[in-house]
Amino acid sequence: MLTVVSDTHGTDGHRLRGRTLEAVRAADRVIHAGDFYREPVLDAFLAENESLFGVVGNNDDAAIRKRLPRERIVAYEGVTFAVRHRSRSGATGLVMFGRERDADVVVFGHSHRPEFDDSADLPLLNPGSHAQPRGNRAAHAELEPDPDGVGLVGRLVTTDGEVFRRFTVDPRDD
Repeated sequence: MLTVVSDTHGTDGHRLRGRTLEAVRAADRVIHAGDFYREPVLDAFLAENESLFGVVGNNDDAAIRKRLPRERIVAYEGVTFAVRHRSRSGATGLVMFGRERDADVVVFGHSHRPEFDDSADLPLLNPGSHAQPRGNRAAHAELEPDPDGVGLVGRLVTTDGEVFRRFTVDPRDD
């Protein structure tokens, strides 16, 4: 399983709980789309799962900025994820970012709003925030290989384990 989280905004711990903590611990890989906030938070995530692929968010301290890139590519089960915290030019900028990196999906954070948007030719996934939802559901994303074929089946899940959105991600053919 691939678990995707973002926007922890912690000072001394990962603030994981419930299903989100279980999903991070069980994951083959974890993507964090930025805003850990302080370096001990990054270290706490790594203590839960060493296969953490994080990026820097706009609120991350200098120590995190030294350790993580602003953007990265993560491959999982034949699907390529382009990861960054945000885009100043919105969805269009995120789609362009993903296209330039031959990605199948773009993972981003910043808004704290969990969403999967496949209305454009490149899907956008924001897992929301598990720790500081700001009026949204406290959430994360989970993706697993599609048992019926190629690609991944995904879901947005609350920290209590409620699945509120299901989706699929397929490798692009171009």
